[in-house]
Amino acid sequence: MKSRRLFLAALFLASPALAPAENTKDPLNILVLLADDWRFDTLGVAGNPIVQTPNIDRLANEGFRFTHACVTTAICGVSRSSILTGQWMSRHGNRSFETMETPWEKSYPGVLREHGYHVGHVGKWHSGPFPEKEFDFGRAYSGKHWYDRGDGSMVHVTQRNQEDALEFLATRPKDKPFLLNLWFFAPHAEDQHPDQYRPQPESMALYKDAVIPVPKLADEVALKALPPFLQAPENEGRVRYHWRFDTPRKYQRMMKNYYRLCTEVDAVCGRVLRELESQGVLDHTLVIFLADNGYFHGERGLADKWYPYEESIRIPLIVHDPRMPAAARGKTNDNFVLNVDVASTILNAAGVEAPDSVQGEDFSPFYLSSAPVENWRTDFFYEHPTITNRKRIPSSQAIVTRDFKYTWWPEWKYQQWFDLKTDPEELKNLALDAKAEETTKLRADLDRRSEAVK
Repeated sequence: MKSRRLFLAALFLASPALAPAENTKDPLNILVLLADDWRFDTLGVAGNPIVQTPNIDRLANEGFRFTHACVTTAICGVSRSSILTGQWMSRHGNRSFETMETPWEKSYPGVLREHGYHVGHVGKWHSGPFPEKEFDFGRAYSGKHWYDRGDGSMVHVTQRNQEDALEFLATRPKDKPFLLNLWFFAPHAEDQHPDQYRPQPESMALYKDAVIPVPKLADEVALKALPPFLQAPENEGRVRYHWRFDTPRKYQRMMKNYYRLCTEVDAVCGRVLRELESQGVLDHTLVIFLADNGYFHGERGLADKWYPYEESIRIPLIVHDPRMPAAARGKTNDNFVLNVDVASTILNAAGVEAPDSVQGEDFSPFYLSSAPVENWRTDFFYEHPTITNRKRIPSSQAIVTRDFKYTWWPEWKYQQWFDLKTDPEELKNLALDAKAEETTKLRADLDRRSEAVK
């Protein structure tokens, strides 16, 4: 109990100031902070009026934030494999959770260890069998919020993340650069528990008197704009909506607990950054905060993720790179950067050549260079597999641009086409009234992209 009190007592201690490194000749240390089911606007710095994320906000204010970061597949295991390998699902082959082993030698932890890094992973893995023996320090766990320590006491998964991360930093060899994946389970729901979101008791005072705004799209109009098969009771997004959000009282309780889990993650991020500062290595460490996918908070009558709507595919992405010039700090960028870009960015920052298998691009020129970045993507291809069956979670593919989005649901032979300039909420499906030649052209483009990522 005492350790939990200390954990949350530090909740709003200021995270350390992050300054440019004086010596960047030696390989940078790498810290990857990966949250689960945390969408782009669940941050104070992103304009959320309720959630308290002071440490991550400061990381953004002293680093660089991408406002239109997206995932190429919005589900935990597939996205994590894409982050590890820099590959689309169709290339790395992990189509769900534990079904395929992520190729170690093609992952950024594997490449960095091969090049002399001390490599650690703490928390959720969810990308095939966990390769514990390949890590210098490897502890993988997820799926529930509370764990028995073995002595009759319980530890929260986020506190366990903190303890393991601090142990890694305390025991690492000081003569080698390090990589630490601090991959949280929170704020993912504990799906099999009726309470879904189970924060620590000491967090319950947070948001106690808050009223969480109900999303604008949490109405019948947005629900009826969905394809019929997503409105059906068998659809998992609808099933989980009823678990979490289908009454005003339930919505308030669930969202407050979800936000409490977020604030607990934020506290751990701050604590780990302070430890890096105390060890004198913070100004020589690349820090990346992101999520594995977005999340529906009741919009469109849905919960969770999976589908290629903005709520589901957009994620937070914040970088503090000690090579970053002062002029870039606190700035934002609205280009499409993707989860598949993380591996390339990390490896290039470490001075290591990315494997030929990496499909993503290094996004560091956006904050390292004062010159405009030429030939960056203006759109991207999204894909998602069937989970269980087409009624539960159907497969989908999409072309996403800033101006329009085209989605194809192959198992239902159903297409959507949204003009995002006039319809950013994705409510009017132009494909219903479009000419055949228009949608045929879009489908052909989508098919070409699908083949290309393979």
